[in-house]
Amino acid sequence: MKREVLGICPVCGEELDVTRLSCSHCYTNIEGSFTLCKFCKLTDEQKNFVEVFLKNRGNIKEIEKELGISYPTVRNKLEDVISALGYSPKYTEPKVDRKEVLERLSKGEITSEEAVKLLKGEE
Repeated sequence: MKREVLGICPVCGEELDVTRLSCSHCYTNIEGSFTLCKFCKLTDEQKNFVEVFLKNRGNIKEIEKELGISYPTVRNKLEDVISALGYSPKYTEPKVDRKEVLERLSKGEITSEEAVKLLKGEE
């Protein structure tokens, strides 16, 4: 059974180095110092979010529905992945568009409890 390669040390949380590659077909082994792709360094939760994000083609409303989370939480998870990939986040503090929240509430896209949380800036 093959397992996914770890990118982060489970003991200290630092990046792991790959030092050996093996071919399961011809049994060739290659030793050296290799880097992992950026996506290998994401946590399982971050990888799952990226998969859901891509599957839904970045449609935040669909991501909210599938994961059962609010708009600010989707944005925070996206910013977390962006940071983990080594890019500086551009989105830091969610700016609440009161009109958008009220429109979403009137359309039935969110509950009154979700609207209150959004207006208060909670996740």
